[in-house]
Amino acid sequence: MWTAEHSVETTVAPEAIWPAWADVQRWPEWDAGVTRVELSGPFVAGSTITMTPLGQEPVALRLAEVLEGERFVDEASLGGTVVRVTHSLACLGAARSRVVHRLDATGPAAEQIGPAVSADFADTLHALVDYAARQTPATRG
Repeated sequence: MWTAEHSVETTVAPEAIWPAWADVQRWPEWDAGVTRVELSGPFVAGSTITMTPLGQEPVALRLAEVLEGERFVDEASLGGTVVRVTHSLACLGAARSRVVHRLDATGPAAEQIGPAVSADFADTLHALVDYAARQTPATRG
């Protein structure tokens, strides 16, 4: 298994970040590594996402878990390697939140795919938080 995790702390409330995640078609507005995203069905476990990373072929993702307002897990099978990304939110008190992306890859190409997929996690999380702050200007604190 290959694992990577990145997190950011922010004054933007989880209630402002969650809608940016759940509005899948708008991910390219804040994720520079994605050119197109389509959700088949509602943002619930079992639905599928077709995501086209910048300069690559589309990737099929399945929402393995969705706990509204707290976390969702997407899963892709890439040539026998399974990549699961957990996206989670945590309130750290009255004025701080933590946003986390955790990748777990298992299978024959885990050590090649994992680093490639997670390489932009830091940039993506910062862009997500900035986007959410612009969509909902009120922050906690």
